[in-house]
Amino acid sequence: MKQFKNKSIVLFDGVCNLCNSSVNFIIKHDTTNQFLFASLQSDAAKDLLLQFPSKKYNFNSVLLIENGVIYDKSTAALLILKHLQTNLKLLIYFKYLPLPIRDGVYNFIAKHRYQWFGKQKKCMLPTPKLKQRFLS
Repeated sequence: MKQFKNKSIVLFDGVCNLCNSSVNFIIKHDTTNQFLFASLQSDAAKDLLLQFPSKKYNFNSVLLIENGVIYDKSTAALLILKHLQTNLKLLIYFKYLPLPIRDGVYNFIAKHRYQWFGKQKKCMLPTPKLKQRFLS
């Protein structure tokens, strides 16, 4: 993890259209290049998750690794949003809702994301310009 010092890593479902759109949104509004990315299906993500053996994660949640701590679901999404330059930053106030409510909404969307937004047959490939921001 030392090689990623001062960076935050977003692990996402690489075949999910909603997740890919979210990554593109993060990239667009990440003016300080705070974030690196890896699909949950990648070897890089599997290697990173080995450093957090106490918890089991699945493809239904975005994961954020920041300062040696891993976050998931609504907490990860809100922490990501905190770093972005966007008017949606106001959504950070949802952190004051009880976690079961926040994650309940998150889980509902996650459960239906393929149905509502579709999915790809394989993970997206970053453009050459963005390739350095994706772990492989």
